[in-house]
Order: sequence, then structure tokens, then C-alpha cells
Amino acid sequence: MPEALRKIRVQCVINGKSVSLEVYPMARLLDVLREQAGLTGTKEGCGEGECGACTVTIDDVAHYSCSTLTHSVRNAKIVTIEGLEGPNGELHPVQQAMIDELGPQCGFCTPGQIMSTVALLKANPKPTRDEARHALSGNLCRCGAYDNYLNAVMRAAGSDENLSRA
Repeated sequence: MPEALRKIRVQCVINGKSVSLEVYPMARLLDVLREQAGLTGTKEGCGEGECGACTVTIDDVAHYSCSTLTHSVRNAKIVTIEGLEGPNGELHPVQQAMIDELGPQCGFCTPGQIMSTVALLKANPKPTRDEARHALSGNLCRCGAYDNYLNAVMRAAGSDENLSRA
């Protein structure tokens, strides 16, 4: 049997739970998360690593799951939008900030925007607006709600910056 058709075992942690997955060598993380793990909050937009809708964190760094092969996340800690839920079902502070700042319009890009923000704030808890803009630059929003998303990043960071500044 050709190697590409032989499944391999991948151990990792998804949303705090240790999992063992049987995947094909070319299986995209996006597909495994949605189809095997049942985590459908991660969206497929372009399927080419261009839009950011499928963003998850891998070891606290934002990654496009559509262009990440599952075998490359062996022993990694993966967090999806579903993994941000608090122990009693409460929203993550970034999710609440997105709501407070009216970030989501149609909502399709929102999981990716949130995951990119979570990764940014983990690495840089007090980013400037320009640093936040750079961190979210890989996330496309067809509704054009970029300022709302940036305002939400600044709110989540507890910034003293004027939130209405574009």
C-alpha cells in the first residue's frame, strides 16, 4: 500500500484534551478538527491559507488550519474557538470584547479573528493599535468590520488608547 494511503497515528492536545488521531499523511488539520473531532467552529474560507477563517492556535501561535498538515502537530497543544469557553460556559474575554465592540457582522470570519487576537494577546498583552492591525492582517472580513475588530482587540487588552481611532 502506498504511504499516502496508509493512516498514521497523531497524538496531540485539542482544547485541553489529549487525543490520539488516525489520519492520512496529507490530512489537513482543518478537516480533522471539523470531521473527526466535531469542532465545526473553525471555518473553511479559501482553503489556501489566505483568508484566516480557519485560524487556530498551535502552541499559542496563530496558524491557518487549512494549510497545516495534521501530522505536523504531533504532541502540540491546539486550541480552537470552542476551546475558549470557560469552565461554566462563560465567554473568553476576547469573545466578550468582540461582542461589546460589535466586531462580528456576518460572523463568518469571527472565529479566526478571535483566535488571532488570543494568540496576539498571549504573546503581547498590551499591543499598540498598529501591532493589533498587523496581527489581524491575515484575517479577511468580507463585511469590512476591521475597525470593530481592532477596537475589540484594544478593549480585550485593556488599552487606554482611544477605541474610535482608526
